[in-house]
Amino acid sequence: MTTEQLTLPPDDLQRNLALSRPNEDQQLPHIGLAGDTYTILLTGKETAGRYCLIDMFVPPGGGPPPHRHDFEEMFTVLEGEIEVTFRDAKCILRAGEAANIPANAPHYFQNVSERAARLLCLCSPAGQEEYFMAVGVPVAGRTAPPPKLDEAAQAALKAKAEALASGYRTEFYGLTPDD
Repeated sequence: MTTEQLTLPPDDLQRNLALSRPNEDQQLPHIGLAGDTYTILLTGKETAGRYCLIDMFVPPGGGPPPHRHDFEEMFTVLEGEIEVTFRDAKCILRAGEAANIPANAPHYFQNVSERAARLLCLCSPAGQEEYFMAVGVPVAGRTAPPPKLDEAAQAALKAKAEALASGYRTEFYGLTPDD
C-alpha cells in the first residue's frame, strides 16, 4: 500500500474531546444491577456510537447471569479477579489482564474471590450502557452496593431485565424459573 492510497478523512470538528473523571464528576450515573455497581464513564452519545465505557465494581459473588449479545465486549481487570465463563469454558482473569468476548458468544463472569473486583468494560458499538440505565437502579457512588431487594422485587427486576433485553440486542440463556 502506498502513501497515496492511505487517505484519512478530515477531522470531524463537530466531535469534542470526551473526558471522564469518576473521582470528581458527581454527575456520572452509578447503576446497581445484578448485585454489582456500574458507573457509566463514556456513553455512545459521547463516542458517536462507536463504544461505551463502564467501570464495574463487582463484590464477592457478583456478576451477571449467562447471556450473549450482538456486540463486542472487552473487560480489563483493574483490581481483584473474576472467573469468566466463555462458551462453557472457565478461566480466571486477574488484575492487569483483559479479555474480549466476541459478538454473539455465550458468556458470563462471576467474582468467586473473597474481595471486590473492579473492571473496565468496553462495548462496541455502544448501547449496553443504555440497557443498564433502563434496567438498573441508581446508587450513590461507584462502590455503593445496590439496595437489598426482597424476593418480589428481585423477581420484578429479573422480569424487567428479560423483557427489555431483546430491545438492547441481548438474550439470556440457561435460566430456569427458579433462578
